Amino acid sequence: MDAMEVEEGPLLAIDAKLHAGMCRAFHPAVSKLLAIFPFIEASRPRSKSGIQALCSLHVALDKSKGLLQHCADCSRLYLAITAETVHLKFEKSRSQLQESLRRVESIVTEDIGHKIVEIIGELEEVVFTLDQSEKEAGDEVINLLQRNNKMNSSSDSGELEVFHMAALKLGITSSRAALTERRALKKLIEKARSGDDKRKEFVVSYLYNLMRKYSKFFRSEAGDDTDSQGSAPCSPTVLGMDDMYGPCGNSRAFSRQLSSIQSFNSRFGSFNSRLGSFNCRPSGPRSENMSIPPEELRCPISLQLMYDPVIVSSGQTYERVCIEKWFNDGHSTCPKTQQQLAHLSLTPNYCVKAMISSWCEQNEFPVPDGPPGSFDVNWRLALSDSQATGCVSVDSFDTSNIKGVKVVPLENETREEPANSESGTLDDSSCFEFDMNEGYRNLLLVLNERSNILSQCRLVEQIRYLLKDDEEARIQMGSNGFAEALVQFLRYSVEEGNEKAQEVGAMALFNLAVNNNRNKGLLLSAGIVELLEQMTSNPRLAAAATALYLNLSCLTDAKSVIASTQAVPFLVDRLYNHDACDPKASSCKHDALYTLYNLSTHQASIPSLLSAGIVDALHTLLTDSSVSEGIGWTEKALAVAISLAATQAGRKEIMSTPGLVSTLAMLLDTGEPTEQEQAVSCLLAMCAADDKCIAPVLQEGVVP
Repeated sequence: MDAMEVEEGPLLAIDAKLHAGMCRAFHPAVSKLLAIFPFIEASRPRSKSGIQALCSLHVALDKSKGLLQHCADCSRLYLAITAETVHLKFEKSRSQLQESLRRVESIVTEDIGHKIVEIIGELEEVVFTLDQSEKEAGDEVINLLQRNNKMNSSSDSGELEVFHMAALKLGITSSRAALTERRALKKLIEKARSGDDKRKEFVVSYLYNLMRKYSKFFRSEAGDDTDSQGSAPCSPTVLGMDDMYGPCGNSRAFSRQLSSIQSFNSRFGSFNSRLGSFNCRPSGPRSENMSIPPEELRCPISLQLMYDPVIVSSGQTYERVCIEKWFNDGHSTCPKTQQQLAHLSLTPNYCVKAMISSWCEQNEFPVPDGPPGSFDVNWRLALSDSQATGCVSVDSFDTSNIKGVKVVPLENETREEPANSESGTLDDSSCFEFDMNEGYRNLLLVLNERSNILSQCRLVEQIRYLLKDDEEARIQMGSNGFAEALVQFLRYSVEEGNEKAQEVGAMALFNLAVNNNRNKGLLLSAGIVELLEQMTSNPRLAAAATALYLNLSCLTDAKSVIASTQAVPFLVDRLYNHDACDPKASSCKHDALYTLYNLSTHQASIPSLLSAGIVDALHTLLTDSSVSEGIGWTEKALAVAISLAATQAGRKEIMSTPGLVSTLAMLLDTGEPTEQEQAVSCLLAMCAADDKCIAPVLQEGVVP
């Protein structure tokens, strides 16, 4: 912890994930010091000792802020196992602040001096104590780590119970909290690697693997069944789609979602015959004493013990025939990490093969005598990260012959009685085997039906929820033809003039393309831009179309395609929407501005933007006080202007627009700091590239 992992953010004691008591005790004094620190700096000491005292206080204050931020941003598990170190850091920070404050006391005004004395007295009264429950949880996790080192194995039968109790004590009680914890641990791993801290990387990697391994034991939180983009498919803070949807957290389990779609469709008569072949049947009992192969011995694709384990360039191990099929399907990424592979060579993993033989011998389990039988790589991958999504129990797999996957029905889901049921109704707690290959084929058959647009629209809405923030679902459905099928559904909806179906279809496609450039490319190839162009003629569908334009515009190949259509005039026209009372219209305008920004970063698109009158629209945004008060509007409008100023045609248009240079000069004087920086960047881009711009800019009085 000598190099503190700190990210910028508001300094709030209530944000502390752990050690909240120490943060609450320390926070008031730090806040008071932050409030008077500008006045201390204003004293401008002239002596060497005074300057050193001021610098010392600055360093001590930064470390104190960093410590509070560390407790707010860091992993709960890591904070727990480093509790003693954190406690010492609080004591050390307190001492450094007191010493530094005493040194600056003589160089400040009398009024500030009295406040410094008060802060020193307050710090002396602070008592830092560790929370015993958090300390016990940390000790339990440390014991797990030590046992793991001794045994060199993660198959300790008592590991789950100990870890689960420790996680509960630390406040990791839901799937969303588990997801946040995994992300925090991943950041720590990256920082440890960048700092070449092997010991820390090993410890944090173990904690991360524990979280992935047991995430399925954390319940999903209520309220997760909303779209990633909210009630409307808008995304007002998007620069890259990763930032939009990263924090959304847990999604419904992929297999559970498919199960719910199957249940949903059973309510519509014309589809019963299609979906009857989904092969749902009660699974039989299994022996509680049956040994379960450890995760590291099973292929992430087939989920079976590996017969011929091989290593890919990302370091992951797979069954040879499974990964070869993945490569033969045209993929060049690691299925588990989605990392682009440096090469497709396979290296035999003799160590894992020996471990499999040893484990089978110890547990009287049959050693694999050949590669797995028929399987579908894409479907298996939907469950390859089950520990991360918290969906599928390892106990539900028959490792010798996997035919299906246990699927837990959605909470409060009402199922109709199947035709061959003898029990009257199905209990919600019952489990079913789900034939995944058959499931995809039947969903696609239903999706391609044209007999009942209403029922099909409801099915697409279910798919939309499945895709809402589940990255695995997007990968699998994109790989199995759903991109083309959903575009075809939207095309049919446009031809029929069904507004509801068009909106639902656009939202489903929006979710499918989030964070997935491959799916964006599939939508582009399927003709989505042409359909969006038709949708924009209907004002009631403008929000959905604009959001999808925004999503697609994050793909480099899509920028030139979008810019060559009537989408640009449509998007520019959205910027003139003045209905500030309509949240949907405001979101639509925001999405349009961000889409235009994405297009402006592609220089070949600039002529289309200029011919559509984007400069006048930007000028209107910059001068409209009701708009400029919105967070991010002015900055993003200026960002587009900077892109335009990088081209000769853009500079000419900006200089010839009456009052625009004057508006930029005004922002230098009255704008927020970020707006000032954007405005001066725009002026710099113009003046540095064209001397003719210098005189008009100077005439606006920018030098003062």
